[in-house]
Amino acid sequence: MIYFVSSSPSSTSSTSFAALPFANPVIRKSELLQVLYFKLRRDSGESTSSGQRKSMEFGLQEVAMKYHRLCLQRGRIDIHRWKAHSVGVDQCRMKMGLLLTGVGDKVMRLWSLDSYKCEEEYYIPDTASLVDFDFDESKIVGLLGSRVGIWTRNGKRSIFPSREGTFSKGLCVRYIDPDAVIGCEDGTARVFDMYSRTCSRIIKMHAGPVTCLALSDDELILSGSSLGSVSISDLASDQRVARLRSTDSAGIRTLCFNPCWQLVFAGTTVGYTYCWDLRTMKSLWETRISSNVLYSLSYLRSDNSTLAVGGIDGVLRVLNQNTGEVLSRCLIDDERPISSTRNMHAFIEKKKGIRLPEDAEVDRIPRTCRPPITCLSVGMKKVVTAHNSKYIRMWEFNM
Repeated sequence: MIYFVSSSPSSTSSTSFAALPFANPVIRKSELLQVLYFKLRRDSGESTSSGQRKSMEFGLQEVAMKYHRLCLQRGRIDIHRWKAHSVGVDQCRMKMGLLLTGVGDKVMRLWSLDSYKCEEEYYIPDTASLVDFDFDESKIVGLLGSRVGIWTRNGKRSIFPSREGTFSKGLCVRYIDPDAVIGCEDGTARVFDMYSRTCSRIIKMHAGPVTCLALSDDELILSGSSLGSVSISDLASDQRVARLRSTDSAGIRTLCFNPCWQLVFAGTTVGYTYCWDLRTMKSLWETRISSNVLYSLSYLRSDNSTLAVGGIDGVLRVLNQNTGEVLSRCLIDDERPISSTRNMHAFIEKKKGIRLPEDAEVDRIPRTCRPPITCLSVGMKKVVTAHNSKYIRMWEFNM
């Protein structure tokens, strides 16, 4: 068995192969992976002579994605838990092999998932509370009520605008250089230029509060509303592109966008998951996977097959992106004893995860096996979860 190891980020990107997480020298130069790829092609009767290099790179990506899906659907589950904060936090973001945690504490922490080392700490002003955050390789953008904070990776912090009330209460933020987009209680999305530090645009998205946001590389703003709709606007022109509606009136709590297939995924306050195809502006599928609120959904960049979903019932679900079928329901095996290890950076508790049979009743399962999942982020064969507690969990899936 060949194991693909990657610390690839979970955020979405454009479809060019140069931006894909597996288009890197380690993959391209791996003789073992090349031998595997050419063997698979030879066994299937395909030619290996023309366009070998480009074809191999795409082929290796395809093999890796199939293996990622297989691991999430059927692999054994190892859960690592470590104390990340002194008080409960409910948000996490994973990019570039790094994990950023916060919201609830007066500090955000940036972690290496290889060593569990806290690489950097970013402190919140005493006079403000962190609502949401996003980050890239150079900076962290945080929403502090009605203000925006920027923390550079070297530790420098700045907050703007300086005058309170410049915009109404912010509920969520997403960042794609150079713009930070704030979803506000008054139904607007306010676009801040991170270099001029000014509000460059105000876009009316909904009649009610903007509860969640997603941004695309081709300058689309996708926003969910407490009134049960998803609105899509063009960041460049401020024009609305589409409005997508759910069949129930429940609020949209979380959403994400897959640009490769132009699919929008959303989770609601009553446990429904929706998928719309932007090419047709129509619903592709909908399914109710829980009777309670869904807080977070995400997928691995370049993966067009699986979607991870978490919510208040504490079950980590893996869905088929194309059909909405629930491929697996995972939770913590609380009956087995905990093993633990300590490295120079952290004390790590280890447990096994289990998969629920289709007929299992979630409400009958002890809450210790399924603490509420307030946020999740997906990497290669792994899912990181936050639970509004001091601890962060990393779920590793392996065959």
